[in-house]
Amino acid sequence: MTMRTRRAALTLIAGSLTLALAACGQSSSGGSKETKSGGKGSTIGIAMPTKSSERWIADGNNMVKQFQALGYKTDLQYGEDSVDQQVNQIENMITKGVDVLVVAAIDGKALSDVLQQAADQKIKVISYDRLILGSKNVDYYASFDNEKVGVLQASYLVDKLGLKSGAKKGPFNIELFAGSPDDNNTRYFFQGAMKTLKPYIDKKQLVVKSGQTALNQVTTLRWDGATAQKRMDDLLTKAYSSAHVDAVLSPYDGISIGILSSLKSDGYGTAAKAYPLVTGQDAEVASVKSIIAGQQTMTVYKDTRALAKVAVQMADAVLTGKTPETNDTKTYNNDVKVVPAYLLNPVSVDKSNYQSAVVDSGYIKASDLK
Repeated sequence: MTMRTRRAALTLIAGSLTLALAACGQSSSGGSKETKSGGKGSTIGIAMPTKSSERWIADGNNMVKQFQALGYKTDLQYGEDSVDQQVNQIENMITKGVDVLVVAAIDGKALSDVLQQAADQKIKVISYDRLILGSKNVDYYASFDNEKVGVLQASYLVDKLGLKSGAKKGPFNIELFAGSPDDNNTRYFFQGAMKTLKPYIDKKQLVVKSGQTALNQVTTLRWDGATAQKRMDDLLTKAYSSAHVDAVLSPYDGISIGILSSLKSDGYGTAAKAYPLVTGQDAEVASVKSIIAGQQTMTVYKDTRALAKVAVQMADAVLTGKTPETNDTKTYNNDVKVVPAYLLNPVSVDKSNYQSAVVDSGYIKASDLK
């Protein structure tokens, strides 16, 4: 064999090896994953907690729309507040070979094993709105400034009761509600609210007649409105037979609707017995209608379209070899690691600005509020 022939043979062998190695990296259902061209054609697994809240339906739909606009395929599943169901859904997504997981956890502490399965398949995980706890396999976190949500709710009560200005001294009766104990956001919402309310409680300008001020006394499992309604019934019976509730800190619109149902049953909403101030969160249609009707007082608007965009941009960056943009790398420790986060700003909404905040922005159709 001549030197030229030998070189040609070696070149042919090297080329064949390169092709073989490239082929080995293209599996989407196991082993090493290779980023598809520009990320397009990859599949995104989206695990949402429930359809019982309209905001999660909006989150899911917004992500599907935005991912598909970039050329991605999507697999959207709702766990319907069943931890086992959500775990099974994520396992199925992993088996089917999704390339990135976006997860809004039902129970923030229940996903460690299934996320290890994802990590074993080199699947990146974006924790969506609710921080996943106790797992090293959470790569990024997309959410709102959760502590600020609580600050906005509490500051609204302080302002409307005239406590800060000193125009009204009180005392005013207030009751406290918090979200689900298995949702990490609950702690941040309550922390922000209590940071604002505690000075007035300490000065007895605000009085919690039930005496229930600790987080573990005021949580509402699964953010359930019926559970909140029952607790409010109990509070009214035990602590307000001859007293008036002036304010209720509610962390979420679904809980607020339950609280208001209880108050109505107790005679509130009449000329003789005015509704207390009642906060909320998520700007759900039923609560915005309630605000317009003079029942719920305010809500905190979190534009799920913007949050979906953050999650989509994170996943797109991961799949195209870039580093996702974050603006908080210190705050969100999931008990194993600090998860790099991108936080959006929430907005306080009441009767005075709902039109500009949620209608003119296109978040809610004016026809839906009729």
